[in-house]
Amino acid sequence: MLKAMTIINTKKQFFWSKIQKNLLFILIVLQFVACSKTEKFKIDSFKTKTGWGYTVSSKNKILIKQSIIPVISDTKSFSTENEALKTAELVASRLENDMPPTLTKNDLILLKIKF
Repeated sequence: MLKAMTIINTKKQFFWSKIQKNLLFILIVLQFVACSKTEKFKIDSFKTKTGWGYTVSSKNKILIKQSIIPVISDTKSFSTENEALKTAELVASRLENDMPPTLTKNDLILLKIKF
């Protein structure tokens, strides 16, 4: 009787240690997948009547379409494609960091955007 109880206890311990190792492995894999799966935003430029604009999209859905320079009182497009793309990169990086995508005049000055 004592020998049968010992065998059962050993089997239970072996079973639980296997489950613990498998659960630990699954949790590590899930953590790795969760950390590596970051949403990337795609930026594009487009030509307007008076210059350039940009779009920021995610999963083939346009989130922001900006045809004029934000924050300034004029309705003026970006002078160059490079200016539009630099601004779009800043907006996309803010979105990736869970920050509001709003810009200030100081942001435009730091990006050397002519307005």
